[in-house]
Amino acid sequence: MLVDEVRRTAPKVISEEQREFYFRNGYLLLESVVPVDWLRRLRAATDEMVERSRPLTQSDAVFDLEPDHTGADPRLRRVTSPVDQHPEYWRYARDSLLADIAADLVGPDVKFHHSKLNFKWARGGAEVKWHQDIQYWPHTNYSPLTFGTYLYDCSMAQAPLGVLPGSHEGELYNLYDADGSWTGSLSDQDAAALPAEQTAYLPGPAGSVTIHNCRTAHCSARNESDLGRPLLLNVYSAANAMPYTANPLNSSHAGEVVRGEPARWAVHDPRPCLIPPDWSGGYTSLFALQKKEAR
Repeated sequence: MLVDEVRRTAPKVISEEQREFYFRNGYLLLESVVPVDWLRRLRAATDEMVERSRPLTQSDAVFDLEPDHTGADPRLRRVTSPVDQHPEYWRYARDSLLADIAADLVGPDVKFHHSKLNFKWARGGAEVKWHQDIQYWPHTNYSPLTFGTYLYDCSMAQAPLGVLPGSHEGELYNLYDADGSWTGSLSDQDAAALPAEQTAYLPGPAGSVTIHNCRTAHCSARNESDLGRPLLLNVYSAANAMPYTANPLNSSHAGEVVRGEPARWAVHDPRPCLIPPDWSGGYTSLFALQKKEAR
């Protein structure tokens, strides 16, 4: 749905003011909206995932490890597609208020695309450089949006998500370097030209949800605090947004309609989108790409 079409249906979870804020700025922060029971279940599932990572000595298709990860002191950067690793994550993506909020923002027919669990581990959790999401997984329109759930309190000291208000209405940046290699982030020149002083940082108590549009420029700093910052990310879109490249973080649930009905017609935004590398043969992590690690 186009924004004007979405406006014709009253939101069921968020307010009209919150919805208009999202349309205008390309992001939204909803503080303490996730019920305590969901947090308890998600934390327990996350503890299980950390335990599963202990025997590993290098990253694999599920676990992206910090270079100094050990069994005695596990340090994770990401769990890939958590909805396929533990049933509680999929129940949350499908059954919680997240999908209802997505319907308030993109229209009543909503599809799931992918998920990831980024940890931002204490005392050195990796930086995420400025980037936009949609160049990783282009769709026929720009309705896709990412929900981030803070499983624990996140203060400014823990390097919360930072977004550039209004950037979803601006240009899409080239995420290849001068040699034609995919970096997954803005070039140093493009990043330096951003009005970084306008960055909105989104800390929040446990159970807070960040939302950003797929075109919104965003980043997060290295976490130098003594507290980790696990952020569970779920990506949804309008049902009429059709991906036309391989999903870099594919899931058995990709394309599943979680609210409303499947689309009969695809909607095409006339604005072009950068094409990423062919992810069909596999995908390393965003962190590895941005750090240019050999994987």
